[in-house]
Amino acid sequence: MEYGLLGEVLGHSYSPMIHSYFAKYNYCLMEKKADELDEFFRVRDFRGINVTIPYKTAVIPYMDELTDIARRIGSVNTVIKRADGTLLGDNTDYGGFLYTLRRSGIKVLGRKCLVLGSGGASLTVQTALCDLGASSVTVISRSGENNYGNLKQKHSDAEIIVNTTPVGMYPNNGSSPVDLSIFPHLKGVVDIIANPAKTALMLQAERAGVPCAGGLPMLVAQAAYAAEHFASKRISDSEIERTYKAVSKKTKNIVLIGMPGCGKTTIGRRLAKILGREFVDTDAMIVERIGMPIPDFFASEGEEAFRKIETECASEACKKSGVVISTGGGIITQERNRDLLRQNGILIFINRPTSQLATRGRPLSESNALSDLAERRLPIYKKWASVTVENIGVSQTAGLIISFLHLKK
Repeated sequence: MEYGLLGEVLGHSYSPMIHSYFAKYNYCLMEKKADELDEFFRVRDFRGINVTIPYKTAVIPYMDELTDIARRIGSVNTVIKRADGTLLGDNTDYGGFLYTLRRSGIKVLGRKCLVLGSGGASLTVQTALCDLGASSVTVISRSGENNYGNLKQKHSDAEIIVNTTPVGMYPNNGSSPVDLSIFPHLKGVVDIIANPAKTALMLQAERAGVPCAGGLPMLVAQAAYAAEHFASKRISDSEIERTYKAVSKKTKNIVLIGMPGCGKTTIGRRLAKILGREFVDTDAMIVERIGMPIPDFFASEGEEAFRKIETECASEACKKSGVVISTGGGIITQERNRDLLRQNGILIFINRPTSQLATRGRPLSESNALSDLAERRLPIYKKWASVTVENIGVSQTAGLIISFLHLKK
């Protein structure tokens, strides 16, 4: 084995993809339990590795030497096996976090900062914030003097919050470690989780108008700095940015919304085929779950029961990355679905004249005047969507979406 990522659970890591942009070496995922670390580092069957949760401090005793920054932080996320077989532990997360702050424009100097979590990533963030001149850096943990139970009483004046916990990380999307409404003076929020692209914490910040940044820029930048060790090459900020944008496009879901019968499913299938992506139809998921046609379920159980199942299916579908998702026409009637769709996706509104909408098998379209339904829903589609595309034919519309999103076929 040449290079790879060491961690406990790695099934949905972007690291192999990211490293492929920087160099041509083989990069593998290495899931290990804590009791397997001794043997792993005894054999040393690698040339270099990255380290993630929960081993960033656990690997330190296996190192023969630490770089100055890794020693100062007390956390290692990059290990280089030198020519003589000895191991050098470095911390490229530090530079990755600084890159994220520069990119986001979030200023730390003179501001009170809270760091959620106390693990290896937290040590890196604490050091970086102090180096940038934060007025104070307080670690919030589940127990101890500063904990989640006394945030409002002791730390409501926080200006910067950085989440280093796994709360809200795939597959446990939708959870947030804190309620941001108790922090009226916030100037910035950073969540170092890379999947989903927008965690529940970030979506809270967006709604409040607070500048925020996710973990993907940090993940890409730290990988670049590790690749500089692994491949003995210099990687510029512009190359890091190009890679970040490429990975973001590749991992972002394309979510189609619009009126019933506007062509979301047929366009979605064509789009997925062109791009070589998985296609997911939330209505098909619902039918599989309820075991009957949707009109029959509507008739027997009512719309409220249907909307509940629709949300459950949307939650499951939108945890995926890099897929094309077709949604039901009424999914936007439930505000709770908005964050589900946006956490990993860009929303595309497929617009089609009301006179061309199909109604067969669509309960609300059959029982309501389409013009009335459209009048209520069109403003919501346009508000939720990042892009509006006219249905001018299946292939043509798919081509428009690819063009709008600057994707490669």
